[in-house]
Amino acid sequence: MAEDSIYQALEVLRRGGVILYPTDTVWGIGCDATNEQAVARIYDLKQSVNKKSMLVLLDQIDKVSLYIQKVPEVAWQLYEVADKPLTLILPGACAVAPNLIPDEGTLGIRIPDHEFCNKLIHKLNRPLVSTSANISGKPSPMSFSEIAKEIVDGVDLVIDRAWEGRPTGKASSIVKVGVNGEIEIIRP
Repeated sequence: MAEDSIYQALEVLRRGGVILYPTDTVWGIGCDATNEQAVARIYDLKQSVNKKSMLVLLDQIDKVSLYIQKVPEVAWQLYEVADKPLTLILPGACAVAPNLIPDEGTLGIRIPDHEFCNKLIHKLNRPLVSTSANISGKPSPMSFSEIAKEIVDGVDLVIDRAWEGRPTGKASSIVKVGVNGEIEIIRP
């Protein structure tokens, strides 16, 4: 039954759909990060055009270089030593939907410690958009029961809560890394 959720999600994502799914932090809204129309649907659903609110999830650290032109050396070190969910905002975004990339050309990337996310991303073989499951400006829901009805109704597939695991219930830390390895802590 549980594996069925992964195949259902793959089918929805491959046809440009949007899913509501659990992560190791909070519930997220996601789509194939290379599909511009699907990304646009998430902006509509969140009632936002803030490109900085969207990041992507990858299943393996070594895939970061597929979506960042030249990964600053310090980024590899930060991913390796992270002991809690960490999103790195990296310069030189490439190979994702253009409407996912803010004007400064960066991309937020996180490697989740979550079975469902990692299995799905591995099978999709593309980055998965992740943004908190809330309307822009509203608090991020800490559990499924706090997700607004318009979000639940607005996606193509809601992943079975059996996959929830033990989320932290709070958003990841965010660190911005500059081209020359400069570090700026955005959210501790």
